Amino acid sequence: MNEPRTILIADDDRAIRTVLSQALARSGYQVRATSSAATLWRWVEDGEGDLVITDVVMPDENGLDLVPRIRRVRPELRVVVMSAQSTFATAVKATQRGAFEYLPKPFDLKELLGVVERALAAPAEPSAPAEEPEAERLPLVGRSAAMQEIYRTVARLTTTDLTVMITGESGTGKELVARALHDYGKRRSGPFVAINMAAIPRELIEAELFGHERGAFTGALNRGIGRFEQAAGGTLFLDEIGDMPPEAQTRLLRVLQEGEFTTVGGRQAIKANVRIVAATHRDLRQLIRQGLFREDLFYRLNVVPIRLPPLRERIEDIPLLARHFLDRARASGLPGKQLSPEAMEALKAHAWPGNARELENLMRRMAALYPQEVIGGDAVAAELAEAVQPTGPDGQVQPATLEQAVERHLQVFMAAHRDGMPIRDLYDRVLAEVERPLLRLALGATRGNQIKAAAMLGLNRNTLRKKIRELELPVVRGLS
Repeated sequence: MNEPRTILIADDDRAIRTVLSQALARSGYQVRATSSAATLWRWVEDGEGDLVITDVVMPDENGLDLVPRIRRVRPELRVVVMSAQSTFATAVKATQRGAFEYLPKPFDLKELLGVVERALAAPAEPSAPAEEPEAERLPLVGRSAAMQEIYRTVARLTTTDLTVMITGESGTGKELVARALHDYGKRRSGPFVAINMAAIPRELIEAELFGHERGAFTGALNRGIGRFEQAAGGTLFLDEIGDMPPEAQTRLLRVLQEGEFTTVGGRQAIKANVRIVAATHRDLRQLIRQGLFREDLFYRLNVVPIRLPPLRERIEDIPLLARHFLDRARASGLPGKQLSPEAMEALKAHAWPGNARELENLMRRMAALYPQEVIGGDAVAAELAEAVQPTGPDGQVQPATLEQAVERHLQVFMAAHRDGMPIRDLYDRVLAEVERPLLRLALGATRGNQIKAAAMLGLNRNTLRKKIRELELPVVRGLS
């Protein structure tokens, strides 16, 4: 019978040590726990333990400083770092100093036990800790659960060259994440080259990406180097990838498949030496159904997906972000400002259709225009009331996305039926309510052409015809 594995725990919080020790013992592990980094180090030097779980802040030494020392003397010994300092800096430092995993406090015990199982089962991979970049320049801010998961994902990816797809609404910080992947990754000594597909004329995108030979097209008087060559040895960030035209999609797919490309008008194959990070605010799966984006390219790009949450899904991060943006404004020469508790509440009550970018612009504007050192709730409310928001023909503020529009409609519906809300079949009822206007608008957009409408909706033509009959929708060809 195999002897139980031994877990070494170091944390200056007695309650944490007790909870972890009991949970691990119930799972069949032997446990040794201490409040001292020095004691943990002595155990490691003596060859004890099969896994280390350590806190960051301890009285005698920082746990992060202990990780590379442990990895040097016992490279096979996995280290799990846990910390209440739930920042991107902590996650990246832990990973780059050789930690197997980083867990922000408070954590779920089931999650911890899963990490312990994976760490003990993982094959030994002796390696020296990577040289760390400057932590002061870390770009991501927030301590919400959603951001913690992003920190951990980005930290893991810094040791790989995997292709990454970042999705999220405009203003959520997609380029910041792309830059973090580069600045703290294996290719940080190389260039970071960004190209926005939506900002370049469609007919020039291929030349911009892959370069062109002299005479390849009208106006090509000299050979031009493309972004793939410019980014050699570094990272190529393909922003708004959903706006890439079909011809360029085909060429990009070939690069991802074969690892090489040719310039526009050229014949000589050039080896691609870049890490690709793509980003979009659009629903690529919907574009695939509409025939506007290649499915095979999507799967080549979507190796590691990262979804950035909109600001309204991480309201608890708004105070941290607001203070961060005010600090940045002061560093750029604007007057230093603080926000009153009422001002913070006003910020947290806003919908933020422009996400973190909208919040940053507001903080800079208030730092520049308001004379008082402490900005009150009335001033913030007045600024937010004047914020430019999309409006419809009737002057009503319109949601920024389809999801927001549906959510707002459902909120109104549920508020109106609070006393008599149906307790069954609400899901089917809502879908039925949406189906009729959706089909009607699709038929209108295609001038009554059912083949085109079916393609737009991603439905089989016979299915569409059946639904038209069931819903008794009028169909007139040649609608204007």
